[in-house]
Amino acid sequence: LVAMGAGFGVLVVCAIPASSGRVGALERSVFEAINGMPGALEPFAQAAQYLGVLAVGPVVAAVAVLARRPRLALAALLATAGKLLAERALWEVVQRERPAQTQPNPIIRGDAATTGLSFVSGHVVLVTSLALIATAHLRGRWRMLPWLVVLVVAFARIYLGAHNPLDVVGGIGLGLTVGSAVNLAAGVPHPIDEPARA
Repeated sequence: LVAMGAGFGVLVVCAIPASSGRVGALERSVFEAINGMPGALEPFAQAAQYLGVLAVGPVVAAVAVLARRPRLALAALLATAGKLLAERALWEVVQRERPAQTQPNPIIRGDAATTGLSFVSGHVVLVTSLALIATAHLRGRWRMLPWLVVLVVAFARIYLGAHNPLDVVGGIGLGLTVGSAVNLAAGVPHPIDEPARA
């Protein structure tokens, strides 16, 4: 519930300025700093963004089934469906175009979309919700890995010119909201105590 409330709060804070349809000076500066990074990063960013495509949810579910984690498999499928429903509901309330329409001189790389609604980033919503549900099933330092993926995907979407910064931060907020709701619905495994140290 705490994570859900925090995520929803982040979403609202990002949605208020984004609902104007414009990009503020600070957000523009952040976009230009990331989007203007060297072109040598493009292959990395192009590959990284695919970690947030819709098919990743079913893939995580399939891996969870093979690993005999039925609860995680169910949660991954629920998160995928939740992402689709939540972002479409949000689009009815907040509508802002992509950087190609809202930034003065964006660098559009690869197959990044140039038209359509940009708030929030669906890639980031999905990968964040999956990161939250996966964290409960991981131990130790492995818990950091899903969140590293979130940061990489968020960076890639801005760098490629597909989204503005508030689009990805708002996506993290919505992803936390969706992932928390899924955890409440599907449940999480009981914590496993770490081995005692001598």
